[in-house]
Amino acid sequence: MKLSFTKMHGNGNDFIVIDCRDKKVSSLNGLNSLSVSSIRLCDRRFGIGADQVLLLYGSDRADFMMRIFNADGSEVEMCGNGIRCFAKYIWDRDLSSKNVLAVETLAGIIRPEKAGDMVRVDMGRPELEGRKIPVNLDGLIKDYPLRIEDRDFALTCVSMGNPHAVIVVDDVSKFDVRRYGPPLENHQLFPKRINVEFIQVLDRETIKMRVWERGSGETMACGTGASAAAVAANLKGLTEKKVVVQLLGGDLIIELPDDGHVYMTGPAEEVFEGTISL
Repeated sequence: MKLSFTKMHGNGNDFIVIDCRDKKVSSLNGLNSLSVSSIRLCDRRFGIGADQVLLLYGSDRADFMMRIFNADGSEVEMCGNGIRCFAKYIWDRDLSSKNVLAVETLAGIIRPEKAGDMVRVDMGRPELEGRKIPVNLDGLIKDYPLRIEDRDFALTCVSMGNPHAVIVVDDVSKFDVRRYGPPLENHQLFPKRINVEFIQVLDRETIKMRVWERGSGETMACGTGASAAAVAANLKGLTEKKVVVQLLGGDLIIELPDDGHVYMTGPAEEVFEGTISL
């Protein structure tokens, strides 16, 4: 079958967007089919190439529903860069005239809104209770000591609808993300695996970050990860409530106002459209 798609990215975190509302994609609707297809589509040599596949559906609870599949075929709850691209796809094609969208995800209803040339997203309230993140520990997980191979880490864990472990390092540019990312992602502490953010606090309003995403490896950016990093750094008393998070693919603005929610603002770009045979 021929499948139409749009390639997009947010700060270099790239996605394949597929409109599943009125396309003949019924053969992909089973979880196994979606998982297998996502692995092929995301392959950078034999497919289109992407970190994740974003599937657009109608919703009985919101304006639209977004399902997200990683490059390894696993389905995940939420993606901050992805939902900005998802919203831009909708607005650019006049699928909605609303300036604020309600998007159903496995992490709940997420609300992206237009912010000039960028997209601002209400990411909801961060979850800090260990078992709800989920982590196999009770209570607040702040600077939890964990030794991986020859190195000691201090983990602060946050859920932004998906699980994150934030680790402060001295020089993130030189840090070996590819060495330590996999064993942290798959550690027995994390029943659903975990995304890992390695951050360097440059000053009280600036964080430099690299991310190891569960199911995708190191990516150019991660919106939920940047949000979790801002929450963790503020919780540790290292930063203010508004920070710029510098990622390999560009900057995100993260705000932590008094309403308890996290707000993320950043770009979303369309790269090209095409069709592929499945």
